[in-house]
Amino acid sequence: MKGSNQLTVRDSNERLVLHLIRRHGAMTKAEATRDTGLSPNAISMIFNALEQDGMLLRGEPMRGRIGQPSTPMRLNPDARLYVGLKIGRRGFDLVLVDFCGAVRAHVSQSHDYPTPERTVAFLRAKLGDLLEQAGVKLADIAGSGIAIPSQLWHWSGDFGALQDQMEVWRNHDIVATLAGILPGPILVENDATAACYAEWVFGARQARPDSLYFFVGTFIGGGVVLDGAVYRGCRGNAGALGPLRIPDEPGGTRLVDHASLSVLSQMLARHGKTHEALLKPPIDWAALEPVLSDWILRSARSLAHAVVSASAVIDFEEVIIDGAFPAEIRARMARLLDSRLSKLDLGGIPYPAVVQGAFGEIARAVGAAALHVNDRYMLGKEPAAL
Repeated sequence: MKGSNQLTVRDSNERLVLHLIRRHGAMTKAEATRDTGLSPNAISMIFNALEQDGMLLRGEPMRGRIGQPSTPMRLNPDARLYVGLKIGRRGFDLVLVDFCGAVRAHVSQSHDYPTPERTVAFLRAKLGDLLEQAGVKLADIAGSGIAIPSQLWHWSGDFGALQDQMEVWRNHDIVATLAGILPGPILVENDATAACYAEWVFGARQARPDSLYFFVGTFIGGGVVLDGAVYRGCRGNAGALGPLRIPDEPGGTRLVDHASLSVLSQMLARHGKTHEALLKPPIDWAALEPVLSDWILRSARSLAHAVVSASAVIDFEEVIIDGAFPAEIRARMARLLDSRLSKLDLGGIPYPAVVQGAFGEIARAVGAAALHVNDRYMLGKEPAAL
């Protein structure tokens, strides 16, 4: 434990206020005083300082109550701008995100497999387009984030790349490679965990403080939210959900053997449908029927077993389903998962609410940008009720 000097106390209190306003959408000084336990004078000083720094905007005064009208304060979306880069097994996504999580610009590019050289070429070709779309300059960007699969070289055979082509990633320092191209300080996170950060920091609805997040992509991963913060684990592997054991499902014993786009690709190939349709966006998802419906049902069955196993260890309040496919497919998968859970024996454990994520395909890139907001302007855990 370390003591705090006056400057770090002020920073901590400002972070607390910004965290609460982000979670609630808007707050008055009276509400912040009640929720933080700080004095009205301290809250007034924090609000005024944050407003002067351009972090907060005033809303319309709330009239009709006893005393002076209360003025709610909300986050200023223009306070900070961030760039998020997803280096994926099948493509790149580059987004420019504001302080409230709105995607101001987005560019993408598909590929057979990623390499550092292809990443550099993509950024040199597309970063200028991204900034032009948003109408901003490089100097306006406060920082950049990178979302990239862990041990990218390990799964090369599963998506058509030769091992020697992917082995370069094993000891590669991607931050050093991109430091002269991406603006501001650069943060890096596993791609599925980054998607979880997008949901927690920027999600349209309030994610519950204890949540399990699944992202279905080429493979499947996710994240764990505990006590109001994304939990990474001692080695950063929390939420690596692919290896979870799945019983009674032909085709493999792991979650990744059933709930992943690689599996959908294999199912399409077995039914004489070209799996190339999944590689070159835009994808005509309706053309993938009836195989698509079979895969969604198979994924939901497998996810239900995974949720039961996870819930036996941690009492999750909700499960969030997201993935690299349209909102209607996420909704179908979430409904089937919820229905399946209601039929399973959880041994007395209440099964969690099932909801769909907010960002879909771009969640990983948005999450890369969200890393900076989480690191600088949010708390390590949800403040306790006073």
